Amino acid sequence: MTEPDQPSIAQTLFELRREHRELDALVTHLQATGFRDELQVTRMKKRKLLLKDAIARLESKLIPDLDA
Repeated sequence: MTEPDQPSIAQTLFELRREHRELDALVTHLQATGFRDELQVTRMKKRKLLLKDAIARLESKLIPDLDA
């Protein structure tokens, strides 16, 4: 990976983590208030999982490759 890629990856990670936190807070709030649209909650949870996977992939790109 070249050096210029790291700032853009770091920015993307920041945005993905923020969206994940916001979704988590929203799901928690909706469940606590008795929101009953399970389909909507399920879609939010699925989006959270997709974000988590994307975050993990990008974090792995930031780890330098070591020659064995």
